[in-house]
Amino acid sequence: MTSDNPVADRLLSDARKKTARVENGPLGTAALIIGLLALASCGLIPGVGWALGAVGVAVSIVGMLRPGSAMLSRIGLGTSIVALIGATFFFLKSTGRI
Repeated sequence: MTSDNPVADRLLSDARKKTARVENGPLGTAALIIGLLALASCGLIPGVGWALGAVGVAVSIVGMLRPGSAMLSRIGLGTSIVALIGATFFFLKSTGRI
């Protein structure tokens, strides 16, 4: 970029670097890990899967409020909801209600 205003060029370059950088916050990562753990444990121990799924939903909702971790939080929310549904299904199946 060659323009007459070097300050504007520098500001534009900094803005492009900030938008190109992808930030994943710790809440989004935690929500994703908890959701995956809940999904893995829902078939083995439905109570643990249901508890982890509920915690994963809560952490995901808090993480979605922060702009840096919104994408991973959405994925964590999806896996947590699927784990809740799976844990409920396996619990009902183990008690003979399905």
